Order: sequence, then structure tokens, then C-alpha cells
Amino acid sequence: MLNFPNAKINLGLFITSRFDDGYHALETLFYPINWCDILEITENKNYSKSQPKVNLYISGLAVDGPTDQNLCSKAYHLLKEKFNLPPVNIFLHKQIPTGAGLGGGSSDGAHTLLLLNKLFDLKLSNEDLSVFALNLGSDCPFFISNKPSFAFSKGEILKPAPTVLEGNFIVVIKPSVSVSTAMAYSQVKPDKPNKSLTEILNLPKIQWKDFLKNDFEKTILPQFPQIEKLKTNLYQAGAYYASMSGSGSAVFGLFHDEVKLSFLKDEQHHSAWL
Repeated sequence: MLNFPNAKINLGLFITSRFDDGYHALETLFYPINWCDILEITENKNYSKSQPKVNLYISGLAVDGPTDQNLCSKAYHLLKEKFNLPPVNIFLHKQIPTGAGLGGGSSDGAHTLLLLNKLFDLKLSNEDLSVFALNLGSDCPFFISNKPSFAFSKGEILKPAPTVLEGNFIVVIKPSVSVSTAMAYSQVKPDKPNKSLTEILNLPKIQWKDFLKNDFEKTILPQFPQIEKLKTNLYQAGAYYASMSGSGSAVFGLFHDEVKLSFLKDEQHHSAWL
């Protein structure tokens, strides 16, 4: 059985405070985009006791870390604790860049839960699956619903959001550099915005660039001029809004019309109508 875990972008990302456990409270809008990995799960009918219960095979873009620490493997073992799942083979073809702020790994984990639920008829609701997904990561529940959502707290509190980008053209670019999420959070300074995200998104889109901020950019862009240059290039190409997604390093531009960008060279990129 096959599905296509998709990426997301952050429309605005305000770091509003810090919890006692060291994690940060945020306010953002998670918006799904169709830059996708390919995920297939099959029952391992040739299983022997000398094998692990789950075999994960990864192709495409390189993924750091051992396969047993991948969120796809962790998702299987989460459900295995509650259900009598048979051994499986998981085939993951990576197309969403890692270290990009696009949520590709989280999406892979969440979609593994969705696929296992369907493949083995576990009859779990999306609400049930979201509880399991939260054990994988704070932004994983978003990929269960996979609809535009305001996110609060650590990203796990979700509220439905309007499809403000419907009919717009997006270009997402992953530069050659990657940004450590831990490093990005260690440098950010919490501060409450003057306007709420809802207020800002209700403004004419041409005003978004003045109010819709990603707080990570304050410290990340000076350290990574490649990212700042891409953002500048997107505005020069006619984007009405451009921003880094999440903690980076991917940058996206939003356009009213389809564009082809001459400045792109070897960067991984994705463009599509939303």
C-alpha cells in the first residue's frame, strides 16, 4: 500500500515564550504543500525470527541516522505496542530535503501511522492517530489532518485555518546549507507580536511582508547569507511574500502568477499551484 507524505511551510512563525522544560511556545500557520516523499508498506511474509519486525529501506535523498531511529520505524513500534501488527517492509523514497524546515521527517512518521491504520484495518480515527503522532514529534499531528492549521504551544495545539493560499503559485528552494533546529532555537529570543497571526493574514497580501515574520530569520539570515540572498531574489522575481520556512534552511516565495526563476542553479526546488 502506497501514499505520498507531503511537506509543509510556515506562514509566519512567532516564538512567543519559553517553557520551564526549555521548549519554546510558538504561533504559526502550518500550510501543506505537495512536495512529497513516496512511502510504501507491505507485510513481510518471509519474516524470520532473526530479522527485525520492521525493515526500512530508504532511497532518494540521503537521510542521517540509523533506520531504527527513523520516525517511520518508531511509528510502527508505537502501534505494535497496542496492536498485533505483523512484520512489515517499509520503503521510503525521499524527495523532501532534510534540514529544511519543511517537516518531511514528521510527515513520513505521521503517514506511516495513516498507512498502517489503513493496511491492517485498525479502525483508528484521526483523533486517535493524532495522539500516537504526538509521541513522534510536536508537529506530527498536523500531518494527520493535513489541512491548513494555526499551531500553538509547541506546535501540537491545532486550530483550523482558512485556505489563504488557494489559487496562488509557490516556489520552495532548499539551498546547499542546512540549519540545525537545536541551534536555531538556542539563539531565538521570545517576543510576543504586536498583531496576531489572524489579524495579519486578514490584511491585503501585499502587506504581509511588513508584518508576517519568521522570528528565526533574525539570527539565521546573518549567519547564512545564501538563505538571505534567495529570499531577496524571490522578491526581485515578483513574489508578494517570501520567507524562510520553520527554522530553515528552505525559503519559499508566493506569487499571483506562475513564474520560472532564472537564478536557480543546483538548488533543490519545487514549484506548484496551491
